[in-house]
Order: sequence, then C-alpha cells, then structure tokens
Amino acid sequence: MVDIFDILGPIMVGPSSSHTAGAARIGNMARILLGDKPVSAKIHLHGSFAETGSGHGTDRAIVGGLLGMHPDDLQLTYAFEEAKKCGFQYSFDEINLRDAHPNTAVIVLTGEKGKKLTMQACSVGGGRIMVNKLDGIDVNFTGDYNTLVVRNRDENGSVAAVTSILNQCRINVANMSVCRHKRGGDALMVIETDESVKPIQLDFLSELPGILSVTYYDKNKGEASDDD
Repeated sequence: MVDIFDILGPIMVGPSSSHTAGAARIGNMARILLGDKPVSAKIHLHGSFAETGSGHGTDRAIVGGLLGMHPDDLQLTYAFEEAKKCGFQYSFDEINLRDAHPNTAVIVLTGEKGKKLTMQACSVGGGRIMVNKLDGIDVNFTGDYNTLVVRNRDENGSVAAVTSILNQCRINVANMSVCRHKRGGDALMVIETDESVKPIQLDFLSELPGILSVTYYDKNKGEASDDD
C-alpha cells in the first residue's frame, strides 16, 4: 500500500525532501539527542549531501535543524543569519564513509553545558531519516516512534530494570536495540515505544542504578526531555 505521504511528500521549505526536509530533521534530531542547547557543530557531509547539498540548501537545513527549526519553518532559508545572531558556531567539510547512504551527515555537536554528541544519520527520502550511529555506537532508529535513548553502564540487570519499569507503566516496546563499545564499558539502549513516556516516568528511569542519562524524543511534539 502506498502512503499519501509518499506521493505528496512532506510539508517543507526547500526544493528537495531528501536534501532539505530530511537534512533539517537530521539537525533537529542531533539537537534533541544532545540534550543541551548547541553552541557549536562540526558537520561532515558524505556522498550526494557533499556533492549537491549546497545547491539544495542542505547546509542551511542542517544548521536550521540544529537551531530547533522544523522542515516547514520559513526561517530555514535564513538559518545562517539566525545562527550568527545567536552566536552558534559551525563548519562544514566532506567525509568519505564506507557503506553509508549517499545522503549522510556526521555531526559533532557541543552544548552550552559542555555536553557532546557525535551522530551519524542519513536522509532516506520523503523527508524521512535514519540515525545510524551515536557516539560511535551502531544504532538504527527513525524518530517515527516515541524514542528513549538510555546511556548506561554495561552491568548485569540494567536492561531488565528499564524494561520492567516500562512494563509496570503499561508502555509497550515497539522496537529495542542494545549496543556497547566493549564489555563492562558504557552501553546504549534505544527503545521505541507506542505510548508516550511521562516526565515522572523519565525521572524514575534516570534514577535506576547504572543509568547515566535518559533522553526522550516525543514523536508528536518533535522535542525531547533529558535526565542526567
């Protein structure tokens, strides 16, 4: 079955759903997952993003997304000017990635409270995106679901504790992946849920033993809550 979204495409500013709308969503997702107000970014463009991105407004769209703009925001056209006004620093260069989608960006982001994030994501068409890596850990999520990103120490029982709380709150897990750098180090849970997660539930999750931080993306609001 073909979705009407696939025929008409997203509501957006710019000439290309992949190079503009998708790029804005990538920038916005990086801002959300940072869990802090971004103050600087190093943006590495791969493949088609690097080759034709400037003409399609990919660069402005990513910067606009990092400033909190959405694909239909008329201010996207003036993203560079808005970045200058608020003192947001950014740079662009090209990167060659092995086996990456041609519309891929790697964003190295720093927040005003000192938080840092490295995110690799691609625009897969129709304004949709896929997040491929977070801080060097392979992930696979789109933002089409409510999404919990839980950073934790790789200890026995951490995953069970988180999923047990979600079960008690009657929050159904649609998709889940667990990744780590190495045994006993830091790990990452990406949990996509059907139901929304309330702030008080996020607070409870963040206080569990071994949990380093919890970031939550609300698909209906297009924004995040963050608990350290």
